[in-house]
Order: sequence, then structure tokens, then C-alpha cells
Amino acid sequence: MPFQKVQTEKLSTSVVHQIEQLILRGILRPGERLPSERELAERLGVSRPSLREAIADLQESGLLVSRAGAGVFVADVLGSAFSETLIRLFANHDEAVFDYISFRRDMEGLAAERAAKFASDTDLMVIQAVFDKMEAAHAKRNPADEARLDADFHLAIIEASHNVIMLHMMRSMYQLLREGVFYNRSVMFKQRVTRSDLLDQHRAVNDALQARDPEGARAAVTAHLDYVERSLFDHQKAERHEAIAKQRFEHEKRR
Repeated sequence: MPFQKVQTEKLSTSVVHQIEQLILRGILRPGERLPSERELAERLGVSRPSLREAIADLQESGLLVSRAGAGVFVADVLGSAFSETLIRLFANHDEAVFDYISFRRDMEGLAAERAAKFASDTDLMVIQAVFDKMEAAHAKRNPADEARLDADFHLAIIEASHNVIMLHMMRSMYQLLREGVFYNRSVMFKQRVTRSDLLDQHRAVNDALQARDPEGARAAVTAHLDYVERSLFDHQKAERHEAIAKQRFEHEKRR
């Protein structure tokens, strides 16, 4: 008969599974510091030796890292998504920029559609809270904060889609965006007209999500990223024209 004796799971194994799930679901994020050993043991209701055993197992598997004098952190599990060679290739070719936007348009449109269908009320409250921060940052005219919150808003939608593969893949893509591999997002938020347009587009996405309108949410994300694509194309064209104008000016001064 295909039966085996039921074995009680070790406490440390239960701790490992719980922390693994928190990382998988995107609740514990790369670089995030875990509470102190004492506090974490109390929260989990386990002894400190059991916790140490679990932490050691998670460090061995590469999910956690210990930093002397600083504590235990979630490992940068996104760092290996792309090789350094491929990242340099992305950064050196405009083709990658527009393919990146096209990829985002497809994936984030799907994520918004899923979020409108599957997000919990609390998921939608998180998205609303991030959008409220975006409105506040817009009033303060801080391009760096607006760019950061832009990423937080889109990632909150992806989190609300409840697809862990999409979540980790898109977090990896956004990490490259934060590092300026594809383009400098802050540039877009320095232009007054563009800033207002972007805020209106994010408002349209948020409104559709709060109304649980899957088609409307996807259409709003698509319209937003179409706008980003056009803006980047126009910006690159203007930079090329300016470079030519400077060459003409330098030549004119020497005549």
C-alpha cells in the first residue's frame, strides 16, 4: 500500500518554509533586513536555536545573507536575472529601450487586467495609497520622488496580480530601470507638461483598478506606455537635433 508514516515537521523546517513563501510572494524584498534574532523568534513562536538552524539553511540556499554587525538580509536574488554583459548590451543600443517598453506594455497590461479581477480590497488600498503619494510628490515638484513612486505604483499593480513569476521577473526589469540601464526616468518628470500628463495617466489606471474594470485597466496601462514610448522617441530626436545644431554653431564660430 502506498502509505508512509506521518512525520512531525521540525520547527526549523516550518520557519524555512514560511520565510521562503514571504520571499516568493514578494512580501520580503531583496535587500530587506530581517528583525533581530530575539524579535523574530518571538514573532514566529520558536526557540532561538530553531531559528538559527532555519537561518543557516536559508543562507546555504542563497536566499538570506548575513552582514557582520548589520544583521541578516534577504539576498539580492534579482541580481542574477541578467548577466553584466547583457546589461551593457541593453544600455548601448536604443533598440533595447523600445523593446523594453513594448515588453512592459504587454506584461503590465496583463498584470493590470489580472489585478482588476483578482486583487483583494487590501491590494487596491495599497495601490491607492501609492497613487496618493504620487499626487503629493507632484505638488512638491520633486522629479526623483516622482520617478521612484512611478516604479512603486507599477510594481504594486504587478503584486496585486498575484502571479509570483511575473512579480519577480518584473521586479528584475524595474531594477534595471532604476539603475538607468534603459533610460533616465527622472528626465520625463522634469518637464511640466509631461509630468501632468503622466499623473493623469496613472490616475486613469488607478480609477479603472478601483472600479475593478479589467479592460479599462489594461487600456489605461497601454495608453500610458504608448505615451512613454512617444516621449522617449521625441526626446532622443531632440537630442540628435541639438547635437547637430551644436556642430553647426561650432563650425560657424570658426568661419
